[in-house]
Amino acid sequence: MGQVKRPNPLRWLWYAMGGGLPSRHREWVLHDVTARWWRVRAFVRSLVQILPFAVLVYFVVPGEPWVRLMAVAGGVFVGMIYGAAFQDESTEHRAVKAGYPRGTATAVRAEANADERAAAELRYAARYRNGGPPDTVTPRSSA
Repeated sequence: MGQVKRPNPLRWLWYAMGGGLPSRHREWVLHDVTARWWRVRAFVRSLVQILPFAVLVYFVVPGEPWVRLMAVAGGVFVGMIYGAAFQDESTEHRAVKAGYPRGTATAVRAEANADERAAAELRYAARYRNGGPPDTVTPRSSA
């Protein structure tokens, strides 16, 4: 990876709200969507997107404070479920907006986890495809 230029706080806020960044931040965007903690970063971006609406609902909608707070909490909860459901697509779209071909973010993450995934596949094959350890297999009765 080349020189990674991190955006300033205002540009990051624009990026978190779904806006694009200038080409000088291209490598940073790829790092952002493929880093070890990319899911946490995506979660924070989703929360930043929901926050203005949550504040607006709390202060504009009439009613008891506890009712407004519960409405905001419910909305944030549902919004975060959607954010989690579409994390992969959202991060891939951010990489495409930065100029990378579709599938780049997924490929970089897969390459970074290749050793871990191979070890997990070996453990799975040893346990479930080859009969597993002899002391954990219990024969079933034919009756």
